[in-house]
Amino acid sequence: MIGGVKVCIYGAGAIGGFLGARIAATGLAQVSAVARGATLEALKRSGFELRLGGSRLQAPVRAAEDPRVLGDQDLVIIAVKGQAMPQVAAHIGPLLAANTTVLAAMNGVPWWFLDALPGPLKGARLEAVDPRGVVSAAIPARRALGCVVHLSATSPAPGVIEHRSGNVSKLLADAGFDVTRSNRIEYDIWYKLWGNMTMNPVSALTGATGDRILDDPLVRDFCSAAMREAAAIGERIGCPVTQSPEERHAITRKLGALRTSMLQDAEAGKSLEIDPIVAVVKEIGGKVGVATPNIDALLGLIRLFARVRGLHPDGSAGARSP
Repeated sequence: MIGGVKVCIYGAGAIGGFLGARIAATGLAQVSAVARGATLEALKRSGFELRLGGSRLQAPVRAAEDPRVLGDQDLVIIAVKGQAMPQVAAHIGPLLAANTTVLAAMNGVPWWFLDALPGPLKGARLEAVDPRGVVSAAIPARRALGCVVHLSATSPAPGVIEHRSGNVSKLLADAGFDVTRSNRIEYDIWYKLWGNMTMNPVSALTGATGDRILDDPLVRDFCSAAMREAAAIGERIGCPVTQSPEERHAITRKLGALRTSMLQDAEAGKSLEIDPIVAVVKEIGGKVGVATPNIDALLGLIRLFARVRGLHPDGSAGARSP
């Protein structure tokens, strides 16, 4: 029997599809999804298909391209790339009732990041993730539920999700996710960003897997220098990083020939998540007076790389939409 809680997945790709399928399979919620194109047609036809090892899980979902068809929800899980958030903000309104919670299962720094931080930056807007304030106007911070997702999944076909690694309060736990309640979600977000801010763009630029990046001493030292700048910013905003770059590299090395999400997107010709992962760090650094020459260089290189290939929404006329 389907439960009475209404959950909508906004962006039914690998991460959104994984979350939606697991929640729908519990029968604890009425799950819907905002999708388009081939993904929309696949969801309408057969729901989510989740592949876990040798098993397959089929989960029902009500899918539509227009959020007005789905109506207000109890929980909206946004699982799109950061550069798509202005578009989401323009259309999410019909899903939001007075008490709807919005959980952003996304990479990088979210639009609400500075709202709860103490000090002079409290409530400041970040242009890199909230251009012209359109996101915060549509989804104010009071609605946001912060999270960090440690999960690897792919979508080899529309509506099909393959779980690779990782296992993401009560609804998610009942859906089989490992849920840890954070005492300081801003710190957790910054710590994850500090770890992947360099590996993602460097892998996209070079085409190299994580092990090869770390095996090159010049590239590894460049990554370490950028990480030290991000750690200095974290110190200024109340999110101190206690690890050294070298300690973090040791953790990354255990992942072997890691193919980052940005590398996979670059190879697939998809828009790259540059702003919420790199540009926003430079922006915050400027606000707190931390010089970021290495982050600046990394941002310039990956942004130009993406624009030349039409993979950045602020690039040439031929740039692709998110």
